[in-house]
Amino acid sequence: MPKINLRSAEEIELIRESSLLVSKTHGEIAKVIRPGIQTIELDKLAETFIRDNGGVPAFLNYGGFPYSLCISMNNQVVHGFPGKYKLKEGDLISVDCGVLMNKYYGDSAYTFAVGEVSESTKKLMQVTKECLELGIEKAVVGMRIGDIGYAVQEHAERHGFGVVKELVGHGVGTHLHEKPEVPNYGKRGSGIKLEEGMVIAIEPMINGGRAGVKFWDDGWTVSTVDGKPSAHYEHTVAIRKGKADVLSTFSYIEEVLNKK
Repeated sequence: MPKINLRSAEEIELIRESSLLVSKTHGEIAKVIRPGIQTIELDKLAETFIRDNGGVPAFLNYGGFPYSLCISMNNQVVHGFPGKYKLKEGDLISVDCGVLMNKYYGDSAYTFAVGEVSESTKKLMQVTKECLELGIEKAVVGMRIGDIGYAVQEHAERHGFGVVKELVGHGVGTHLHEKPEVPNYGKRGSGIKLEEGMVIAIEPMINGGRAGVKFWDDGWTVSTVDGKPSAHYEHTVAIRKGKADVLSTFSYIEEVLNKK
């Protein structure tokens, strides 16, 4: 049985602080996402904002990853590299961000549309976000890891989308990735029982076509096998009785997008 850290109320508040800085960073990124901007500019903006607010980019040099953000374009699922690529109308961009502050981590991801995207892409984004919400509903004391995965998988597959199985959510705390693993698929009533004080990242990675993925030679980037787009949303969540405590938020992003 893997050792799972149960966090005190004080520790959860520190994880919340880190998660809120991640959330605010996403809000800053939302302000500048537009056709013509290079993805490396988003990365530099994020690093500067995180450091200016007392944090450290959690992904930078993590296992050798060379950037502060994972930026995954269109058919890339996760762990894409920022670079000279210029965003264009109709692109789908998934941004994953992590922060280390006061010795605790926060982690959250969001998929943005660049300008107007196709109706099928809008549906993929909407269903993936709903998968996250349904997974969070199951993240309460007494439920099991398999209940979260089942909720995500059932909703995605009912809409004809593919659930990535090679990559999973995870515990969050004094390390970026802790036990337990949190798959986006599973059987109800299976897996580790959720307890008060567990903190996990729930992160549906849902493909617009087949579930299969391929791993790039760069050792990081993961893309869909059929070239169809993929969406990725993630929150850091503390397990409570009755209702999950979502430590990150999309409110900063939504505030910006609603003004655009």
